[in-house]
Amino acid sequence: MELEEMQILWTRMSSQLEEQKELTNKLIMEMTQQKFRNRFNKLTIIETSGAVVCFIIAIVILLNIAKMNTWYLMACSIFTILLLIVLPILTLRAIKGMRTMDVTRRSYKETLQEFTRKRKNMLLIQRVGVMISVFMMWVSLPVFSMIMNNKDFFAQEHDPWLWVFIAVVTMGVILFARYGYRGYKKVTSSAENVLRDLKDH
Repeated sequence: MELEEMQILWTRMSSQLEEQKELTNKLIMEMTQQKFRNRFNKLTIIETSGAVVCFIIAIVILLNIAKMNTWYLMACSIFTILLLIVLPILTLRAIKGMRTMDVTRRSYKETLQEFTRKRKNMLLIQRVGVMISVFMMWVSLPVFSMIMNNKDFFAQEHDPWLWVFIAVVTMGVILFARYGYRGYKKVTSSAENVLRDLKDH
């Protein structure tokens, strides 16, 4: 084989190897993108279901708004409705922001910066949600008392055991909210690990 033929063959092989490398890198990036999105699938399903429940409760309160015959019951109703609508929307938007992140278009550093910013936003919403969920439970008590019993919660005497029950439920809400927050941290840490695999590509 002459030198010129060897050079042509070598050039062709180098070109094929380069194409193969680019194809492999593209496949790795696409797989990473899919793995990254999959990390948020369970959260999306859970939060979408939760949002539907919240919207149904908000509609129930809205349909019974005429029963709220004092300014404080009306204020509690409006506040509860707003929270039941706004919090799920903010949460779903934060999750969507994560899921739709394109990890293939930017550099590793830019992708990690965007992820860090979005993760902070998502976890902040969850922290606020933990605090507000307890407050919302207390605010919604008089609303549902009026809807279900047609009685003003503030204008009646209550059995001491009711306060014990409310305290237990409050603790349950706090523990459940904290559990949910830890779940978010776990999911975002797992997604970050997926992104760190991009460092070598």
